[in-house]
Amino acid sequence: MGGPATPPSDGRRPRWSKDAEKYLLEHEKPPVVATRRHWAVLVVPVAKALPVLAAGLWLMVLDPENRVTASVGLIVLVGALGYLALRAGEWWMRHFIVTNRRVLLTTGIIVRTVALLPLRRITDLTYKETPFGQLLGYGTFRFESAGQQQALSEITYLPRAGVLYRDVSDLLFGGNGADKGDDEGEAEPSPRQPRRSPPPSPDRPAAQTSPDGRRDTQPIPPLPPRRRGSAKVAGQRMRQAGR
Repeated sequence: MGGPATPPSDGRRPRWSKDAEKYLLEHEKPPVVATRRHWAVLVVPVAKALPVLAAGLWLMVLDPENRVTASVGLIVLVGALGYLALRAGEWWMRHFIVTNRRVLLTTGIIVRTVALLPLRRITDLTYKETPFGQLLGYGTFRFESAGQQQALSEITYLPRAGVLYRDVSDLLFGGNGADKGDDEGEAEPSPRQPRRSPPPSPDRPAAQTSPDGRRDTQPIPPLPPRRRGSAKVAGQRMRQAGR
């Protein structure tokens, strides 16, 4: 069902691979993690739909010859089944994908929505596993990004959460950390290597260079200190001129 992005042994194409081809960049393939949420996410919708299904069936068999109760029961039954089908479709189409640069969550059946968070902006990762999660094998990830509220702040019902936590932690804080770069994918300069100046443009002309090789952006060298003897000679000359 889920875990690290490994293709199935039977050779079938996994559903997440379609989202990977559509939304990932060339240098992000294959993804490190690609999975859908645990099937336990369907427990609550099924628990809500079962009483409605029972009521619809009861109305249908209560008086089969009564068209009113039979029609109401059929409508209730179809509505409950449609609700279950919608929840199951959302579970099937939602994928949690982690690459060497980003975290993505694809949702939606007809209208597809992609929420993403760059790995380099994640400052903390919290992993929570409830008693039911330990029993069924799912957990919750909570991402923090510089104190800002993100669309991917919390991902619930992740299967094999222990394995996913180790993989994502290795990307964020391990030796195989996230690729360094800005949001556009350009590599960031190292602290020892100064950032190159941008090329000249009409709005930003190139810095002029003086004949002695000094750029106009460099500081002007200080003047040499004056000698005390020269100041005295200059004072004597001024007094002689005054006479």
